[in-house]
Amino acid sequence: MLQLWRIAYRDLRRNKRRSILTLIAVALGMGLLITLSGLVEGEIAGALENSIRLQTGHLQVREESYDEDKVSLKWEDLLANAPELAVQVQALPGVRAATPMLWASGILGTRDETVGVRVFGIDPFSEAHAPIRESLVAGQFLSPDDRSGILIGQQLAKSLGLAEGSQISLLVNTADEQPDEAIFTIRGLYNTGVPSYDESTIFLPLAKAQAFTRTEGRASAIFVLLHRQEDADAIAAMLRAPQLEVLTWRDLNQLFLSTIEVSMSFMYLMYLIVLAIVAVVIANTLLMSVFERTREMGILAALGMKGRQILTMFLLEAGMLGTAGIVLGILLGSLGVLYLATVGLDVGVEAGVASASFALSSTIYARFAPSAMAGLSIAGLVITLLASLYPAWFAARMEPIDALRAL
Repeated sequence: MLQLWRIAYRDLRRNKRRSILTLIAVALGMGLLITLSGLVEGEIAGALENSIRLQTGHLQVREESYDEDKVSLKWEDLLANAPELAVQVQALPGVRAATPMLWASGILGTRDETVGVRVFGIDPFSEAHAPIRESLVAGQFLSPDDRSGILIGQQLAKSLGLAEGSQISLLVNTADEQPDEAIFTIRGLYNTGVPSYDESTIFLPLAKAQAFTRTEGRASAIFVLLHRQEDADAIAAMLRAPQLEVLTWRDLNQLFLSTIEVSMSFMYLMYLIVLAIVAVVIANTLLMSVFERTREMGILAALGMKGRQILTMFLLEAGMLGTAGIVLGILLGSLGVLYLATVGLDVGVEAGVASASFALSSTIYARFAPSAMAGLSIAGLVITLLASLYPAWFAARMEPIDALRAL
């Protein structure tokens, strides 16, 4: 076996230019796939994290009858004892923050333009809203007793020609299904980097939102953040009670997770196409090598080398080329992921707004995905060896006399 390794290595060095070009092709293909997988991993993980910290939380506790699609404000659909329930949830081990929230649909208007928005009534002091507080770019954050202040996204303010201190009209539906309108002053502007969220979400203090919508101190849900995402199911089991619905982050992001599962099928298909192209390059290199060494194969066969040994020799050549290319590809791909993890890929505000159903940032940052990297490396090596089977089989089945007569 050691002798076969030596022969295979010597044969690769015979035509260094062709071997190097093949090695580069394998490395570039593998590097591209690793960089792409890191970018996809970063996009998925980033969008899920944005959704959890800004929109869904790790858990939500609601009334069973609450209809999220209708953003119901009926008393019977809202939590009547939200403050007490939030305190109970906050006391559970593993809970980082639990706070009541009230959601409503509204229409924000200026003298010349109106836009539909989601109204979030929040407790400004809750740690759950730290991401909004930290993303403030102008003005000041809300205070619990503010009766006329509002917080809106920077992009939304820009599109409406507004700034900190501007006054704006807000029309909302109420618990008795009669719309109400009031004038608010913009206290501050925020920018979370998620365009679809920033351009459609405004914030009011919870007390003001409850008075404005006539919900009499009720809340749509208890918004819960955990220290560890993996604890969601266990804590949800503790909170389940009659008349209450407890949803985990998986339930709340089911559409996103299902879409990603379907999308990844297309990504895997693309990975296979790139690997197949790399395999064709390897197969072509070995087949050319077979034709160039026909007489040599005949001499080796005449000296007693068996067909399976010749086949093994060509497989070793493919294995060495593939392994070296994959190692170099991992290095190139890791550098690509590191660059995109640091600098990011700016997809623009428009792309973020177009994906309104998902919390995609305007800048995507790649992440290292060791499992994907290992899977692609193994798949690349296997496909390379499979692609080399035909040239190796072709060389192994040559009759010595025919090979010796070859020019």
